[in-house]
Amino acid sequence: MNMMKLGLFALTILLSQLSVAETMDVKLHYVGPTEGSAWLGVQQGLDEANIQGEFLGQKYSVVSVTLDELKTLESVTAVLLAMDAERILSIAQSKQFENVAVFNITSDSNALRSACLPNLLNITASQQMKQDAKAQMLKKNPDSKAQAQGWHQDFRKFAASQLNSRFSKASGVIMDDDAWAGWAAVKMLSDTVARTQSADATVMLEYLKNDLTFDGQKGAGATFRDTGQLRQLVLLVENDKIIAEAPLRGTKGGLDSLGLKTCK
Repeated sequence: MNMMKLGLFALTILLSQLSVAETMDVKLHYVGPTEGSAWLGVQQGLDEANIQGEFLGQKYSVVSVTLDELKTLESVTAVLLAMDAERILSIAQSKQFENVAVFNITSDSNALRSACLPNLLNITASQQMKQDAKAQMLKKNPDSKAQAQGWHQDFRKFAASQLNSRFSKASGVIMDDDAWAGWAAVKMLSDTVARTQSADATVMLEYLKNDLTFDGQKGAGATFRDTGQLRQLVLLVENDKIIAEAPLRGTKGGLDSLGLKTCK
């Protein structure tokens, strides 16, 4: 019996070592403030990625670096940026990151979309998307004073209420546009690794641009345009209450009625 127990113990240790050896470590790099919404959203995404990763042999980490530190790195899987449009554009245009997914999680600059860079993925809704959403609302209701937002703490459809609840419980604050975008960026990266079984930057960028259909709790099937913009609903909010979702019913073009449609 003792020998049997010893054998089982040795087998358990061996299987544990094999499991550790087969774990895929996925390191993401983040540049931006480590306080505030974007960072909290990234951390929510990281926590959920690692819960999923426990069952898939994947372990995720997010390393916060300065812009200067980022430029010295020899190997990068993906870059998450919470900064101004000018610096985002500079990083995405750098030869160092031409085959790396560069995520814009805070800037709504139209210029980042019209640049049409193949590696720049814009998660947050653009200025034009929000303007188009408001225009659709005004066409139906000229007296509306709605503001357009990418997210709202009272959004409930598509399991959004559960995401809002998880985020508020973990962070102690409400989820806003930047927090949602930070969460979504990490979520779609972990989904990509799960589907491709690869943490190679080129493989991940290719999948994100061409194959990913993302459910970010804003409706299934969100994809990237060739502008790098993530197609998504835009919420119309008045007096801090959601009054509509754009595209409004009956609008031609669906999600592509919001923002720059294509680079062509």
